[in-house]
Amino acid sequence: MRLLLPILLLALLATLHAQDLADNPAALQQRGHEHFFAGRFKEAIADYDAYLAAFPARAPHHWQRGLAYYYAGDYEKGVAQFESHQLVNRHDVENAVWHFLCVVRAKDGSVEKARKQFIPIVGDTRVPLKEVHALFAGIGTPEAVLTAAQANAEGELLRNQLCYAHLYLGLYYEALGDDNKSASHIKLAATTYKMDHYMGQVAQVHHKLRSK
Repeated sequence: MRLLLPILLLALLATLHAQDLADNPAALQQRGHEHFFAGRFKEAIADYDAYLAAFPARAPHHWQRGLAYYYAGDYEKGVAQFESHQLVNRHDVENAVWHFLCVVRAKDGSVEKARKQFIPIVGDTRVPLKEVHALFAGIGTPEAVLTAAQANAEGELLRNQLCYAHLYLGLYYEALGDDNKSASHIKLAATTYKMDHYMGQVAQVHHKLRSK
């Protein structure tokens, strides 16, 4: 009985914790983020799904679930998520890029197919995302992305822009199948130009995942 009591107590605490999460869907969203950044992508998706069951109107806005789909290998679901996000956020280059990445890796996918389906974006003024969009569209260059990221910037702003530049250059080369160039750029985004905002942490997750 003495051995059984701690086990029963742990089971009770786990049940109470699960009930707390059910009563507080926002906690599921936060736990989903924690799972994602720990590399537990399927667990992240499960929590995001539970959160969205409570707030179904938020589903098109949930680009984070799209990222989790990509890393979990659920590319078709990623395509659908980013297409739905486009309906509520029409000016985000990153949404077009992640849609591209999922199309490439989905069944019967290719870079050519992704370019034919590439989402046009106007109005994203963040540097260097205009150049990133042109790169993925097949009309830009990696050099243009880096030049834009370094122009008229210094300090924290420069580091942030280079973090984005190298993250998306790394993802670009991953889509093209050039693992060496991809790893080089992702490492720069995750280490040399490390940032602790959401996409900066995505770079760190990607670096750890592909370095295994």
